[in-house]
Amino acid sequence: MIATDLPDLLPALPEIILAIGAMGILMLGVFRKNTEVKTISGLATLLVLIALLALILLSSGSATTFGGAFIQDTFSVYMKALVLVATAAVIPISSQYIKDMSIARFEYPVLIIFATLGMLMMISADNFLALYLGLELQSLSLYVLAAFNRERVRSTEAGLKYFVLGALSSGILLYGISLVYGFATTISFSELHAYSVMMGLLEQAPMGVTIGLIFILAGMAFKVSAAPFHMWTPDVYEGAPTPVTAFFATAPKIAAMALFLRVMMQVFPGFFGDWQQIIIFISVASMLVGAFAALMQTNIKRLMAYSSIGHVGFALVGLAAGTIEGIQAVIVYMSIYMTMTLGAFVVILSMRRKEGMSEDISDLAGLSKTNPAMAFAMMIFMFSLSGIPLLAGFFGKWFIFLSA
Repeated sequence: MIATDLPDLLPALPEIILAIGAMGILMLGVFRKNTEVKTISGLATLLVLIALLALILLSSGSATTFGGAFIQDTFSVYMKALVLVATAAVIPISSQYIKDMSIARFEYPVLIIFATLGMLMMISADNFLALYLGLELQSLSLYVLAAFNRERVRSTEAGLKYFVLGALSSGILLYGISLVYGFATTISFSELHAYSVMMGLLEQAPMGVTIGLIFILAGMAFKVSAAPFHMWTPDVYEGAPTPVTAFFATAPKIAAMALFLRVMMQVFPGFFGDWQQIIIFISVASMLVGAFAALMQTNIKRLMAYSSIGHVGFALVGLAAGTIEGIQAVIVYMSIYMTMTLGAFVVILSMRRKEGMSEDISDLAGLSKTNPAMAFAMMIFMFSLSGIPLLAGFFGKWFIFLSA
């Protein structure tokens, strides 16, 4: 009798692998204090790759489990694969940096895995409770990662800023969810979908649901660092250790964008006219802030922060279109953005000096003479991010505007 009451665990196998593996690595670090961080990082990377393999093997078909709280479909599989690829790339490129900066502690890869686990739960959430649990697991891990370099004032400041503003955005999101639940009497995505379609046909959406939707949008806009909820991004990107900034700019961004797409398109399609105007506003605002604020930057990590804000603006154009083509364009755009951003951060991490990391844009001067290959790689990544024709970034923008 007990066996029949158990949920189907197979769709959540990648998450289960990450959860058990992260706890195993955590115990290894605690009980065997002489274990090298390099070994733990290697185990963490292997764990992420095993989860990715499990995800690919289970990619066929659609399934719902845990009482309708967890969904596996083609969209979630692809977005989770992107997150896992980004994580698997970030952990190895961090090892030398954290050693050089004397912050090589076993908690670092464990926190990255727990953050990734939260992201996967977010992407597969099929009700607002599961969504919030995944979001908080991700956020709490990221707060600690931002402040991981405790000896550096900027890093602890970045962690504190991120924590305070992140807690505020989580409260805003939760308040919006409570309003929607109060009026619609459900947190299930499938039931809210039916409710929004019905209300959309009757053209009489309750004011409480509309206000709740605005709060949910504000909370999620913070998570993707869309303007005008972007204020934390430059300071956190600059203050956090450089590999952590690379992680911030890729995996959480993809997960939050997947969340945005699922909540808006799957849960509230009936209120499209209400939320489309807000998406258009934050999309245009993000593009403008990202482009013009970046012109005044002297720190390359702050430049990348404003770049990520601008790219979120472009990606939201596909959501504002409100079509299947728009969603496909966002997925293509985020895939290209992740690859180019990771590449740019690998180059930034490679520009190492004896006195510390090279983070000023002026330090790039003369790189073409001292290291032509690195300069060429940086040029390709930056030109692609800016959308120069015939490079991947151009086609990402092309698909986005084609859908609009």
